[in-house]
Amino acid sequence: MSRQVSQQLESIIARQEIPVGDKLPPEGALCDMFGVSRTVIREAITHLKSQGLVETRRGIGTRVLRSLPEHRSPEKKIRLRTIEDILNILELRLTIEPEVAALAASRHDEQDKQRLLKLHEEFLQACQQTTQARDEDLAFHAAIAQATHNPAFVTIYEQWDVGAIPRAKLMAVEADSQTTYQYLERVGQEHADILEAILARDAKAANAAMYQHLKRAYKTYYSYK
Repeated sequence: MSRQVSQQLESIIARQEIPVGDKLPPEGALCDMFGVSRTVIREAITHLKSQGLVETRRGIGTRVLRSLPEHRSPEKKIRLRTIEDILNILELRLTIEPEVAALAASRHDEQDKQRLLKLHEEFLQACQQTTQARDEDLAFHAAIAQATHNPAFVTIYEQWDVGAIPRAKLMAVEADSQTTYQYLERVGQEHADILEAILARDAKAANAAMYQHLKRAYKTYYSYK
């Protein structure tokens, strides 16, 4: 259902019935429009975000960024062995990290909150400095594990290095620098969604946001097989 709703919203945006720069109707209005639950609407909007069509800002709403999906990716040519490595790591992370995010939402304390906010800001700053923000990306995810207050999860992240971040396996020649920033901007928005759910102590939303974040990456790299 969420996929059907997202496809209809994509068509509405493509026809510019909601122009670039304008906001989507509130969740309740969208529920009435499509006859679905808020969960379906949220999943549909998450998909639109993954397409680079919209962005959501707390207290403001969801704004249209462009009328057509951003199809370009920061990868131009990638060796098959690299793709297999990336997919294997993402498959592992997909089985672990959504539940880690859910536990962090339930268990984090004030110190965890401040650490997550600081690391998220450092990630955004690294993106502005035209780096690939690999270390900052891993640090943010490791801090989520730390917020579970389960040392077993922390140990897992301590054994990983930046190789757990998919783009860390790309050779410089394989990266299209013209679109890397747009890609990282999307990652930053997904991190913001995860962080917002954790700080709101919404375990279900944190799980879903982390799953969508990693699944979007998995689908992106799988398309290169």
